[in-house]
Amino acid sequence: MQGKIGHYLRENEWLMTIKNRAAIPGGVCEFDLPGYHYWRHRDPALRQQDIQGWIAPMLPIRAGLAIVLRLLRASGRAEQQTAQRGTFQLMLGGRSAQLIRLKTGQGEPCLPEISAGKFAINIRFLRPDMDQRPRQIDSPVNFELTLCNL
Repeated sequence: MQGKIGHYLRENEWLMTIKNRAAIPGGVCEFDLPGYHYWRHRDPALRQQDIQGWIAPMLPIRAGLAIVLRLLRASGRAEQQTAQRGTFQLMLGGRSAQLIRLKTGQGEPCLPEISAGKFAINIRFLRPDMDQRPRQIDSPVNFELTLCNL
């Protein structure tokens, strides 16, 4: 691919008009973008063909990224950890991680909230609540942590 990634999409005036109008509340109404609404009501096979045409030049990049991510995910060694009272901190001590993988038990009702920096990784496990903000779990949570690096 020559030039910047996706430059051909930025050169498509029709797509750029939709992109710019979509940022405005109510900007994609039928009277603002009649061409977009015409396109949306076309045969699904024709719309799919257009989308495939826009995506096709980027598929080699996607394939390359998939390889890199597969190698990165496979590079780490999983370690069993326990978050006492729903919190866990790991001081990196000179180690680094390009990717952090975390795996909890399948039936574990918790949401991990991860923050990481140059020196430490902090993880809080929250109990999902559909009516209020999630609250931190106050019991131990066992999980698997993998620090991945190429």
